[in-house]
Amino acid sequence: MASFGDPQLPKLIDEALQYNADLAVAAARVEQAGATVRVAGGQIYPAVNLAARSSKDGGGGSDPLTGWFVNASWELDVWGRVRYGVRAAEDQYASAQADTEYARQSLAALVTKAWLLAIEARQQGKLAAESVAAGERLVTMAEQRLRIGVGSESEVVQARASLETLRDSKAQIELAYAQALRALEVLLGRYPAAEIEVAAEFPAMPGPVPAGLPSELLERRPDVVAAERRVAAAFDLVGEAKAARLPRISLTAGVNNISSDMVVLQNRDNPAWGFGAGLLMPIFQGGALQAQVELRTAQQKEAVAAYAQVGLRAFNEVENALSSEFTARDRQAILERATAENQRALTLEETRYKVGSSDMRAVTQQNLALYASQMSLLRVRSEQRVQRVNAYLALGGGFGS
Repeated sequence: MASFGDPQLPKLIDEALQYNADLAVAAARVEQAGATVRVAGGQIYPAVNLAARSSKDGGGGSDPLTGWFVNASWELDVWGRVRYGVRAAEDQYASAQADTEYARQSLAALVTKAWLLAIEARQQGKLAAESVAAGERLVTMAEQRLRIGVGSESEVVQARASLETLRDSKAQIELAYAQALRALEVLLGRYPAAEIEVAAEFPAMPGPVPAGLPSELLERRPDVVAAERRVAAAFDLVGEAKAARLPRISLTAGVNNISSDMVVLQNRDNPAWGFGAGLLMPIFQGGALQAQVELRTAQQKEAVAAYAQVGLRAFNEVENALSSEFTARDRQAILERATAENQRALTLEETRYKVGSSDMRAVTQQNLALYASQMSLLRVRSEQRVQRVNAYLALGGGFGS
């Protein structure tokens, strides 16, 4: 997006990335996914617990019994259940990171397009003001012809009606300009007061789109990366569910020291140790474990289908953006010629009207035709730049590798 070369745009994008509320939500999701990875990873290591005890019977005659107990347990991940869970959490974390990056790129694109639309609305306002001035000039011309007896009241009425149409268009454009500014301010995290300043002219178009863009560019799209990581996580979750049906082997160890002032149950310098191993075999859980495998398998299929859909959508967005930009470029050349011809036709009609060879209806119609072609030219110039932004986003950030 910075390739438009305008100094204001990068500042606006940075402001949006810092203060936009939707992006803050995405960042919080990444933090949650990171915490999930740490939780899952903790299962790989032994768990150690310390307990202390102090008791005294109600008679008050015996001394208090005190002691401590340390217990450690560790599940041997023979079937990879824990490792599958850790990998799934890591993939989900990577997916959340990619989703956030896609949100950042999407926000940058939205800011750029909102900025371009605000510039377009500002230019439309300038054009509308010029058209109103031209309409006022036609009214003055018609009134002068009426005063000297070579015109008619009908011509004056027609000129005034055309002028009011142009004034109405100008009012609508002023409203649209204010709304465009507010939309941009909301993206920046500002209060929508329609006070932000935007450039008076469109930025220059960047260089042409290079031919033969490699499809590998799509692989760097954050939403494609996120979908691919979700597929990997889904496969790991299936493995975790299958491993959960197999026996679990755990090792335990403990040490304790319990004593009182009257009787030493165990020397404080030589506490009691204990060590053991256990086997936990799931036998009957009402089909829950098999159902969990089936659930994870179905989710895996969903993730694979979603990945394919994201890929198709990516190709579609690239093709649409590039073809739309090429079409807008061709339309701009057509509308530039049409605008020039309409300007020439208006000049000729005004000249004919002054010498009595034409009427006000033809002049006002030609003036409106010129105004319409100028507005269309503005729209297509804006559209060409918007589609370049869409192409950048569709390709994951640009045309370079």
